Amino acid sequence: MNTGPLPVAMTSAGAVRGRTEDGLAVFRGIPFAQPPVGEARFAAPRPAVPWDGVRDAFAFGPPPPQTPMRPGAPVGPEDADDSQDWLTVNVWTHAPDRAVRRPVMVWIHGGAYQSGASASPVYNGTRLVRERDVVVVTFNYRVGMEGFARLQGAPANRGLLDQVAALRWVQENIDAFGGDPDQVTVFGESAGAGSIAALLAMPSAKGLFRRAIAQSVPGVFLSDALAADIAAALVQDLGLRPTAADLCAVDPHKLAGVPSTLRLTMARYADRWGPVAHTVTPFSPVVDGEVLPQAPWSALASGTAREVPLIVGHNRDEYRLFLAASGRLGRITDEQAATALRVFGPGSEPESAYRAAFPDASAEHLYELVQSDWNFRMPSLHLAQAHIAGGGRAHVYELTWPAPANGGLLGACHALDVPLTFGEFGEFGGISINLFGPGPSPEAEALSAWIRSAWTAFAVEGSPGWPAYDPDRRLVQVLDTETSTTAYPEEASRHLWQHHTFDALPLLATGQ
Repeated sequence: MNTGPLPVAMTSAGAVRGRTEDGLAVFRGIPFAQPPVGEARFAAPRPAVPWDGVRDAFAFGPPPPQTPMRPGAPVGPEDADDSQDWLTVNVWTHAPDRAVRRPVMVWIHGGAYQSGASASPVYNGTRLVRERDVVVVTFNYRVGMEGFARLQGAPANRGLLDQVAALRWVQENIDAFGGDPDQVTVFGESAGAGSIAALLAMPSAKGLFRRAIAQSVPGVFLSDALAADIAAALVQDLGLRPTAADLCAVDPHKLAGVPSTLRLTMARYADRWGPVAHTVTPFSPVVDGEVLPQAPWSALASGTAREVPLIVGHNRDEYRLFLAASGRLGRITDEQAATALRVFGPGSEPESAYRAAFPDASAEHLYELVQSDWNFRMPSLHLAQAHIAGGGRAHVYELTWPAPANGGLLGACHALDVPLTFGEFGEFGGISINLFGPGPSPEAEALSAWIRSAWTAFAVEGSPGWPAYDPDRRLVQVLDTETSTTAYPEEASRHLWQHHTFDALPLLATGQ
């Protein structure tokens, strides 16, 4: 609701005019880089071209070309224009006043590195701003083929480079919006959390943020050889080489549809790609030795980001969302469970180890457990452990509160933490499953308020209100109807994975 005069802020590229909504100044669709098209396509982001006069910042920028998580899923607002200003930021603040320096929270959205947009209504920064007088920033970055395909003649991890460019924009401009560039906290979920893990390990991101919150960190990072092999498979049906020169001639939106075909047949590459062939996306950050020199776990263990306090955690029933979304909930056979345990489990005999650790678990529960552990739970825990080993401080949490829709059938599934973080309870990111029923319950509102208070306290003061994790006591915060501090609850999984090393996944074989 527009309830006052239109706020104006001066950025390094020119003046922008936002809206006053419910007492806050909101700016949308501000370019932080040039559109990555033409000569700039598949290149590192370039500074935005300055403009004259005052630019209206009323509407979100259009989402970059991407592959939705499900066919026909929305990827941005219906009223988005057809421009190619894909690299834009949005700002929520009490006032664009340089005299006030508020802590800043910069959100990095998820979407399996192939979809997602900052325009999703669930990423509304209003309630976080009101919680603790912070400034909230969200932004778009290149995903899928444009952002993460490993192409010859192009830098690796272009989506991550976009994120660095957005964080540099914050450093250069956020004071015009009442923000403090010396008090920046990055926070994100799923692919956004994986991006944050990567940023912690990237030399180009050093000094661009002071604190970090990583919600459900994915464990998949690709070696350069594996990423190049996946890129070749992606474009083979087009009769093209995986080069920037060849693909520059292909319409970006057409190219974004290419992974949809490969996802249906990825399992045939299992002997070459290993467990990646059994996942929902062919894209992940690439440990290329330049943009990303090391996998985050080894980088943090060496002390790369020891000066950055970290919140990191996961949801108890991460993989159940994917079972429900694919229509397999209640349909997993013992044979499917055995295959999943062999493909994703740690050690030399993962199937027997899991069955011994969880003797009463059904086939479906075992299937879900090993997928949850491999994809999100253990990578998140190991990131905290690596950070501590490198001299850093980490606060760990587990969300155990079950989504109330469908009688709690989805449990504390993947992505449940996102609406709780923002206090916005609609659909987002192409997820069509209703997590909250007809509306948020009092319990959902109370837990959301607790999370918003803890996250903003961390951004302002450096502590979320529960003890840091340590290898001896292993204290974590359990997020449920009643929050509590206790020893890490998933001890059986922790023990199974204690000797596993998360690293860049290799290419297992060469040749066709």
